[in-house]
Amino acid sequence: MPQSDLAKVDFRSPRLYVDAPLHEGAEIALDRDQANYLGNVLRLAAGGTVLVFNGRDGEWRAAIGGRKRPDQLSIAGRTRAQAALPDLTYAFAPLKHARLDYMVQKAVEMGAARLQPVLTRFTQVSRVNGERMRANAIEAAEQCGILALTAVDEPQPLERWLSQRAAGRLLVFCDEDAPVADPVAALAGAPKGSGIDVLVGPEGGFSEDERSLLRRQTGTLILSLGPRILRADTAAVAALALVEAVLGDWRRS
Repeated sequence: MPQSDLAKVDFRSPRLYVDAPLHEGAEIALDRDQANYLGNVLRLAAGGTVLVFNGRDGEWRAAIGGRKRPDQLSIAGRTRAQAALPDLTYAFAPLKHARLDYMVQKAVEMGAARLQPVLTRFTQVSRVNGERMRANAIEAAEQCGILALTAVDEPQPLERWLSQRAAGRLLVFCDEDAPVADPVAALAGAPKGSGIDVLVGPEGGFSEDERSLLRRQTGTLILSLGPRILRADTAAVAALALVEAVLGDWRRS
């Protein structure tokens, strides 16, 4: 989000994602989980207000309706126009539940438009709960004033994902065995692409065959994240912060 737009965000009002078209005068029925969240978690009742978004139509203020508990929303005026995320994919070897939840939330906060689990030789877990990842992505967007929804793709073997990547995209391959150098300078000198894919592997690292395959990809930047070994969820934050600061939308004022 551009820095100049931060002052326009209402961080005090609760925000709720709704999967429905948003326009002035629309009436939206709440499902049980949404009603419970507004009524029992946030302690809001009929007559209260909430901000809503659907990832397409911007952000709107809505009045809560219902008798015994919140059961519908009446859409009033739009508070912010729809904004897009940078063309940034975060590809990663899946982690165990709690750390995967953290990684998804932080990747969304950092501005990733797409999350792509990739299966490598040393991946710790082979099954990924996509619905749980999507729920964490929505929760992060709700809490941080993000209007666009981060897409969550199905897991793919690393080799298949690489073979299907669109031509012209920059691949930032974070490798713990890369020579330690200035990552900011490395990113500043990266070949320009039509989008960015950031790849972080499992804590066991990439195999030599995988490293060889990655080095053969066109438009690849092999990036060191510093002199210390990072856990995979920490590496997500470090890598995305570097990329956004040098190549992404953090540069806009």
